[in-house]
Amino acid sequence: MILVATPIGNLGDLAPRAASALAGADLICCEDTRRTGRLLQHAGIAPRRLRRVDDHTERAATGEVLELLQAGKTVALVSDAGTPGISDPGHHLVRAVIDAGQSVSAVPGPAALVMALVVSGLPCDRFVYEGFLPRSGSARAQRLDELATQARTVVLYEAPHRVERTLSDLVEVCGPERRVALCRELTKLHEEIWRGTLAEAVEHLGTHPALGEYVVVLAGAPAPGAGDDQAVDDALRAALARGLGTKEAAAHAAATTGRARREVYARAVALRGVRPAPSHRAPKAGRPTVGGNPPDASAQ
Repeated sequence: MILVATPIGNLGDLAPRAASALAGADLICCEDTRRTGRLLQHAGIAPRRLRRVDDHTERAATGEVLELLQAGKTVALVSDAGTPGISDPGHHLVRAVIDAGQSVSAVPGPAALVMALVVSGLPCDRFVYEGFLPRSGSARAQRLDELATQARTVVLYEAPHRVERTLSDLVEVCGPERRVALCRELTKLHEEIWRGTLAEAVEHLGTHPALGEYVVVLAGAPAPGAGDDQAVDDALRAALARGLGTKEAAAHAAATTGRARREVYARAVALRGVRPAPSHRAPKAGRPTVGGNPPDASAQ
């Protein structure tokens, strides 16, 4: 089986070897037969046998693919755009082909995450690809917390109707000053690459409608322990002076100094003079009270 990377927008990016592989395939597995059919037509490739393989049909297609491979036929796998298996179907089919003792090779080519990374202006020597974040719940919260302390450059995919919310969530956990690049419509006529801070990105999307699929490239967190107590306090005071709440100021200071968020939050509470809510638990039996209050009431 051959994995064939296809253009992420500009059909002129179809490599000659990719076109040759598609022309020689006995079966082409694809997410959308109409879209792949148009790609073949653009490349001047005679109609081939196409098989829909998406999230709903990938496992069902495995048997047919294995039968063809065992009969000595050639099967190609493509996604709608980019490299198969990258936030697209393909992994389960590839695993099944390998487990059956058949060969898997690839014709490398376009990948939106790689293009966005290299044009972002952020470090490319070490990065992590996170795909799409969970949409809600504890899984999303946990992933965001992990990203806040991730030292490597992070690459995310996001849909246009969710990108503003995702950036707002990143402001909360990473702080407003973390650098980010927003890349959309890559290789297409209206390609846009915007660079700035997370806070500026939220403001940007507030005045520019989110259109097209986004690749979000987020700068890594500073090294742990990078800032001393004075640096943390200075960052907190600056954030509080801008009107940020205690939680948001702590997230900002933690992101800019590399200190643990829990530790920075405690310092933020102390700086603002915020006292924890008083305890309303009843005193333990046998402990004396004065005036009906717990003995430590004067400290509350």
